[in-house]
Amino acid sequence: MEKMPYQVELDVIPMPSVMNSVTTTTITSDWQSGLPTLRGRHVVLRELRASDAASLFALLTTEEVARFISPPPTTAEGFEKFIAWTLRQRTAGTYACFAVTLRGFDTAIGIFQVRDTGSAFDSAEWGFAIGSAFWGTGVFQEGAELVLEFTFDTIGVHRLEARAAVLNGRGNGALQKVGAVQECVLRKSFLKDGQYIDQVLYAMVDVDWRRSRETRSIVPVQVH
Repeated sequence: MEKMPYQVELDVIPMPSVMNSVTTTTITSDWQSGLPTLRGRHVVLRELRASDAASLFALLTTEEVARFISPPPTTAEGFEKFIAWTLRQRTAGTYACFAVTLRGFDTAIGIFQVRDTGSAFDSAEWGFAIGSAFWGTGVFQEGAELVLEFTFDTIGVHRLEARAAVLNGRGNGALQKVGAVQECVLRKSFLKDGQYIDQVLYAMVDVDWRRSRETRSIVPVQVH
């Protein structure tokens, strides 16, 4: 989801490389009333809070992170407005946005978002942005597994899409690693810095996701 659906006119804690082991299970939750907390071995995903604005502003507005996404809010106050908007959209049942944190720390280091694109969330688009200090550590892999479990088993999405700029090698590789299938190239589909660039369209469907999950060794996830 390189184009964020919302638009507006810290201390970073280092972590060691983590294993790509994620715990998964079916989650029962009235997520429109409040997102559940999803816990992996090293990553915890929770609902965004207004207090996350400062760390998200510090981490998601760097050149490395913002290179292939639509412009994020340009101030901490802008992120506060974005966070308030995510809560309204979650209540409406059209959007879910998780803060990415590390076990033992509550600082938001990124986000995962899922947006309804169909009828009653039968199809959706997802995206992510994580501070560059945490690239290559396993944070994306573990967080993505938790989000996919939530999306397919709790929301009940049938088809989940993602877009990545052709030139975004890291983003393309990350999506392929979690099982997303490349379907086509969308020519000149994304406006970035005054230029239209090509994107790759990826998709996952619920049947394939559940089949792949059955082939992996899994242990229960903790949900609060």
